[in-house]
Amino acid sequence: MYKIPLKLNPTNLVPLAWLLLLGSVWGSTIIITKHIVSTGHEPLGLIFWQLAFGALLLSIMARFQGTSLPMSWVHLRFYTIVALAGTVIPNTFTYMVAAHIPAGLLAIGIATVPMFSLLIALVIKSERFDSLRMLGILLGALAILLILGPEADFSSQGIGLFMLVALIAPFFYAIEGNYLALKTPPNMHPLNILYGASIIGLVICTPLTLATGSWVDLSQAWTSVEWGILANSVLHVIAYAGYIWIVGLSGAVFASQVAYVVTLSGVLLGIIILGESHSSLIWLALGCMLSGLVLVQPRKTVSKINAPH
Repeated sequence: MYKIPLKLNPTNLVPLAWLLLLGSVWGSTIIITKHIVSTGHEPLGLIFWQLAFGALLLSIMARFQGTSLPMSWVHLRFYTIVALAGTVIPNTFTYMVAAHIPAGLLAIGIATVPMFSLLIALVIKSERFDSLRMLGILLGALAILLILGPEADFSSQGIGLFMLVALIAPFFYAIEGNYLALKTPPNMHPLNILYGASIIGLVICTPLTLATGSWVDLSQAWTSVEWGILANSVLHVIAYAGYIWIVGLSGAVFASQVAYVVTLSGVLLGIIILGESHSSLIWLALGCMLSGLVLVQPRKTVSKINAPH
């Protein structure tokens, strides 16, 4: 029989604190994304600059840390999969739908990551069924239903199709999370993972951006849109590096719980900054999300990813 601990283990508080912080940072990028797609920029052009700014920032950080980037064939294959599953593919679909659905619904779509992640983990047998953790994920799913139910009009407004497309991104995030947990080469630093994935992502994204006419010209005078592209890149580096670290520390399924925090912060910031309105059921959903986070405890594991320092 499972018992919910009356006292929180300090060891568990560390990844939980990181989860809350990184989820809030990630949630803020949804609001920025809504702003930068308002000009009609193509997804590949925006992804190119996100990768370029990210790679530049990471190269400066690597120089200060005095770390070198492993470039064996094993590492190159690893960077390629992380770049595709973690940035190029999911961000393409996120940018595609961002102009058509509210930030709150976009944030809700991210919260499906835990369901996809657990399903994949069970299929590949990297996770065992755990009723307590499952209850936490079910509470998160209930929160999604409470928020999504009164907001989405799948007929007259056509939001249903865009919501289905939006689910492609969390599906690939779940693939990436499980891949990181199982296939990360030994002693990899999160910043090196991001740096390598950013470089490979640029190699993949650059010809596609030019071939499809998706180039975003940043040579003109910068407005809030251009500054938003830069801010989004920096915030993604911060959130992504922390996410990779949590995957190595606590496992892919626990790390995927960041989606609940992303959802909550995205919905609330959408209300505060964009003036979006939602049902009062959102506050009931908040209780379900927080309960789910408490119930899903990190599993003990030896990380192959070095923690940031």
